[in-house]
Amino acid sequence: MAERTSRSGKKVVDAAEAPKPTTTAKERAAIKAEADKRVTEGDGWKASDDAKSGATVKRVIAFILWGLAIALEGVGIWYLLTQVRGTNVDGEPVTGFIPSDSLMWALIGLLVVIGILTVIGSQLWKAANQADPASRQEAFRYFVQNQLGAIITIIAFVPIIIVILLNKNLDNKTKGIAGAVGAVVLVAAVLLNIEWNPASLEENTEGQIEEEIANEGQIDEYTAIVTELTGSDIVAWTPAGKVYHLCTDASAVNMDSAANEIREGTVADAHADGKEGLTLQVDQEMEQCGLTDPANLDEIEAEIEQLRDAYELENAG
Repeated sequence: MAERTSRSGKKVVDAAEAPKPTTTAKERAAIKAEADKRVTEGDGWKASDDAKSGATVKRVIAFILWGLAIALEGVGIWYLLTQVRGTNVDGEPVTGFIPSDSLMWALIGLLVVIGILTVIGSQLWKAANQADPASRQEAFRYFVQNQLGAIITIIAFVPIIIVILLNKNLDNKTKGIAGAVGAVVLVAAVLLNIEWNPASLEENTEGQIEEEIANEGQIDEYTAIVTELTGSDIVAWTPAGKVYHLCTDASAVNMDSAANEIREGTVADAHADGKEGLTLQVDQEMEQCGLTDPANLDEIEAEIEQLRDAYELENAG
């Protein structure tokens, strides 16, 4: 797809693809504190009923898969402890029904299957936690809920690996190869099943608060104005500018700038990107954008001035 440019040759970027504005450490701390407070008081972010239902289904399936993995581990341990027995006259191990090499491959296959079951179960469990997360204020529950996949994986592997390595009736080749495969699968599965970026009620509540902050800029009023002037809820702005404009051909967004970029999106996108409101140069931009002045343009410009004044008054000091 060809790159879009404005009349001045500036790159036009969709707001959804543009980097989000950063917040200061002080602002982040304030948002975090407010999120923690809301969650403590029961007013924080909550998963929808559909999200909770979907998460429950995923967790049930995960438990079934984990149960199968642990059951297979139990069968393997039982066989190793009760069916692998004795040596022949040459001192070589003798297995109950399976030759030594076949037993080795059976153990490898068993370990791989256990690994697959734990990984699939853990991925479902992690998806459920993303949709319906725990609170990080409950430290123990938060840790266990997010890292249960890795914990189950250890439970499903460590006992059988120990039995393989310590079983006196297995030959060294079987012990070495099966034990090494078990260790490799264990490490790989644990790394896959650890939740490296756990979600939390507090984190989701922080996102909710950030949206509230972005939406404090009279979005509904400005959206109605822009739609009346242009026929759609699309505006343009530059990363460094404080306001947004009626189109990408407006002279204000085509001036030289360090970013050499014009962003385009809805009024809500512009406010989310830190813009204060619509430009006061509406009359000039109507002509630049090829738009027809409405009969009530003076009233619209007066309304914009009122909104801008109200914003400045609210954010003074």
